[in-house]
Amino acid sequence: MNNTGNVNWFGVLKRGQHYMNTWPDDKRLSPVFPEHRVGKAIRFGIRFMPPVAVFTLCWQIALHAQTGPAVASALFACSLPIQGLWWMGKRAMKPLPPTLLQWYHSVRTKLEQAGQPTAIPEGEPTYQSLADLLKRAFRQLDKTFLDDL
Repeated sequence: MNNTGNVNWFGVLKRGQHYMNTWPDDKRLSPVFPEHRVGKAIRFGIRFMPPVAVFTLCWQIALHAQTGPAVASALFACSLPIQGLWWMGKRAMKPLPPTLLQWYHSVRTKLEQAGQPTAIPEGEPTYQSLADLLKRAFRQLDKTFLDDL
């Protein structure tokens, strides 16, 4: 999933979900990367926003209020997780800035020195490439590789 060409909106959402599931669930990355917090918010939204939307609609109908604002509120509540997945999908395709690119190559070198060869990504490494590398590094290296971050 490293192709950063033209992607339709559904493809961006799929990439966002893949990126969210690939990103290591480690709080030590949180000061530098928002992915941990955004992923938790998306998972929360996927779980709780549909019931909130249904409750909002039912409550407004029971009170004989206007249904327009109730429908708008319900749609907004249901759209929050989709907005998060969209952000994650766009972020996954974004090339790494120079400072993270250096750290990416440093972690990749440490993996290779530990006897774990890694594939070189096609083109510029992206945040998805970083997520794949970090997931592998968390499984196969000691946690000192985070000291350089």
